[in-house]
Amino acid sequence: QVQLVESGGGLVQPGGSLRLSCIASGYIFSHYPMRWYRQPPGKERELVATISATGGTTDYADSVKGRFTISRDNGKNTLYLQMNSLKPEDAAVYYCNQPRQNFWGLGTQVTVSS
Repeated sequence: QVQLVESGGGLVQPGGSLRLSCIASGYIFSHYPMRWYRQPPGKERELVATISATGGTTDYADSVKGRFTISRDNGKNTLYLQMNSLKPEDAAVYYCNQPRQNFWGLGTQVTVSS
């Protein structure tokens, strides 16, 4: 049974940092690219970042370039999203996704507020 379980969300002040994690199970994690999406309140889900299966290639939405870093540890079946210099507009539910087979986690809430 495939599972993607996100963690690491929470409340942070503007300018702060959070690191999200997504632990995958039930498939060969190292064989597939991974993505982070987010869905702000009342808005559509949007792609935040993508990483290749080996971790050698990454891509980011313009809105997070230079502030967010996607990474992975294939030995731990874990995907990460380091988020720095957080802004109120980064507040959303963040989801990890395996795009080839369309697997999704349940999400973790990130709130950015003073």
